[in-house]
Amino acid sequence: MIGCRCATCRSRDPRDSRTRHGLLIEEGKARLLVDTPPELRLQLLGAKVDRIDAVFLSHEHADHTHGIDDLRIFSLRRGGPIPLYVAREFESAIRRRFSYIWGGGRAQPGSAVPQLDLRTFEDREVIAPAGLELRVVALPHGVYRSYGFRAGGLGVLVDAKSIPEDAVEVFAGVDVLIMNALWFGDPHPGHFSIEEAVATARRLGAGRTYLTHIAHRTTHAEIVRRVPPGIEPAHDGLVVEL
Repeated sequence: MIGCRCATCRSRDPRDSRTRHGLLIEEGKARLLVDTPPELRLQLLGAKVDRIDAVFLSHEHADHTHGIDDLRIFSLRRGGPIPLYVAREFESAIRRRFSYIWGGGRAQPGSAVPQLDLRTFEDREVIAPAGLELRVVALPHGVYRSYGFRAGGLGVLVDAKSIPEDAVEVFAGVDVLIMNALWFGDPHPGHFSIEEAVATARRLGAGRTYLTHIAHRTTHAEIVRRVPPGIEPAHDGLVVEL
């Protein structure tokens, strides 16, 4: 947190230096990027990523979309547009917010913009970005919605507050569950608390659960101490094999 002097923000544990949520899924030669946070360039440089085949946006909020311009190098290297998957309900907002990408205006000489092929989906639709089969699910996010998905044994819940009752079966029994969890204690109207995330992971019967989108109220080490086996906080640079 900018300007904060709390224990987490002063921590020397590198796992407490958290950037905004981003996830890269690799299967074979396919690479799917989930969300484009403001720190995307730094994240991709750190992970030495040189190619992205498709992008999935969970929702339209700034902390999940405002690194979109850093997709430029990937479309240039690809020599064509990158498929960008977004829920139909967010299409107009994304096009308006980043109108310089799709606006059709004159390009500044010597500059480039990301070439993105925007493709929309609906709740419970099965899509195949980069050839990976995803069953997408709309999740309550306060007065908004966000979209998670299941891909084989992987479940991803981003910026969720709960799982609709009729969607529990979609995520039941996943080998690995990745889900947001802000902090211990006080309920938040739009996000799982850590206690709520733990209860949800147990309800789904997840094999392993990694908590992400963590606020600065608590350190990585404290979360490790307080959550049950099979659940742990994620950290920047974490690699999980399925």
